[in-house]
Amino acid sequence: MPEDRADTPPLPSPRPGQLLARGVCRHLLGHDFVTVEELVPAPGLRVDVMALGPKGEIWVVECKSSRTDFTSDRKWQGYLDWCDRYFWAVDEAFPTEILPDGTGLIVADAYDAEILRMGPEDKLPPARRKKVMQMFARHAALRWQAARDPELSLAGRGMA
Repeated sequence: MPEDRADTPPLPSPRPGQLLARGVCRHLLGHDFVTVEELVPAPGLRVDVMALGPKGEIWVVECKSSRTDFTSDRKWQGYLDWCDRYFWAVDEAFPTEILPDGTGLIVADAYDAEILRMGPEDKLPPARRKKVMQMFARHAALRWQAARDPELSLAGRGMA
């Protein structure tokens, strides 16, 4: 018989960046892109949203909930080696003029998003693409397994 979970504490409320990521993921699905969140392509990097398109294109979207969130990010250029296109996702109140030229721009909220500026395309080399696709698949499979078995520990498998 299943345990009574009435005494289980509620899940924490999503942080602003997570809400932006949700809207981005919903929007990209409308363009036939599937997504994963918080993928770690290399030590010290954690992509907010990685999207895989219908033709194998790989996009990285960094979600910034405030000016301070953006100005404290010193590692964003490290993500360029892991995607064909790079985007920032911000809310409508964000001062977009501070975002670097030559990057994509998505305005989002918790429910949807809109691509305002397409990030320039810089195709990944085949070997790097293969590695990213394998990481994406493993990350998605581990997330699905964790959703089906919440007591399972995924520590040490690239997920916290």
